[in-house]
Amino acid sequence: MSEKILLKGNELLVEAAIEAGCRFYAGYPITPQNEVPERMSWRMPQAGGVFVQAESEIAAVNMLFGASAAGARCMTSSSSPGISLKQEGISYIAAAELPCVIVNMQRGGPGLGNIRASQGDYFQAVKGGGHGDYRLIVLAPATLQELYDLTLNAFDYADFYRNPVMILGDGILGQMAEPVEAHPYRPLFKLPPKDYILDGCRGRAPRVIRTLFLHPSDSLVQHNLRLQKKYAKMQREISLYEEFETADADVIVTAYGIPGRVAKGAVKRARREGLKAGLIRPLCVWPFPVQPYQNAAKQAKAFLVVEMSHGQFIEDVKLAIECRRPVAFLGKGGGWYPSEEEILEQIRHLAGARSKGLKAQRKS
Repeated sequence: MSEKILLKGNELLVEAAIEAGCRFYAGYPITPQNEVPERMSWRMPQAGGVFVQAESEIAAVNMLFGASAAGARCMTSSSSPGISLKQEGISYIAAAELPCVIVNMQRGGPGLGNIRASQGDYFQAVKGGGHGDYRLIVLAPATLQELYDLTLNAFDYADFYRNPVMILGDGILGQMAEPVEAHPYRPLFKLPPKDYILDGCRGRAPRVIRTLFLHPSDSLVQHNLRLQKKYAKMQREISLYEEFETADADVIVTAYGIPGRVAKGAVKRARREGLKAGLIRPLCVWPFPVQPYQNAAKQAKAFLVVEMSHGQFIEDVKLAIECRRPVAFLGKGGGWYPSEEEILEQIRHLAGARSKGLKAQRKS
């Protein structure tokens, strides 16, 4: 039976992780996600797990390599500059095909930047921020209910595909509080046995988990081909998104995370004004949900991308619609937040520009 609870986003994801069976957490403090290690420091021992405040972000992510190799469900969290420090370890974990969950509550950058929310880490998350051709499954909640639910699911995705999963949030999501139905964990899939973990080899052949492939000379090539086959399987099987009022929309607004939530309010206001606006909001930004964009491009006349950066998510939108429709942009980095009125003004402009174009065509 579920119960309704009221917690900050950072605190809520701790409860979801523990409910999902996470029993190892290693992290290092950085604003605006400090409530995660703080709450983990007392909740994880209560759950019979292990909490480690590591000496650095680099140490924390490499501890996940060991915990996952031993079979534990494990997690780390940080914010933008800290995630940058973890990139080498993330690449190792992906190469070793070890499941884990990594949380990034993004803040403004580049550099140390500030502690205001941002979405400047999109490329880093979905394009492979470390070295080598690897991918993360990247979940992007916009509400605390989605944060709770997707955190439960993240551990299943990680175990099912033997791959790191990133929860891509931001400072607003981590610091806000709203009521959430905290329902019990139920597995998404029938999970495969962990027949790769290092749990002692008495009575069986030894196992090896490694990321270094030197002999024969093409062994790393073959490993990469196998990884790419797995990533292609993820792309076929994972597609998470919300569509709102898209069936007859002339203007499609698209955003992920907190801006997607604001954009939905703007679309509702546009509809009250008689403007045919709709919303596509990915809940998973890798694999990217291409199909709803391709469907919308068949009838929509323009797209509006809203993001808290100077333009990263927009590239995947353009790729999804294969540049068949014009794509407008509303975004800034460094801690700028969109408002419903700003988005609505852009919708009005795009709708107006379209109607003026139609009038001109009729006159000619």
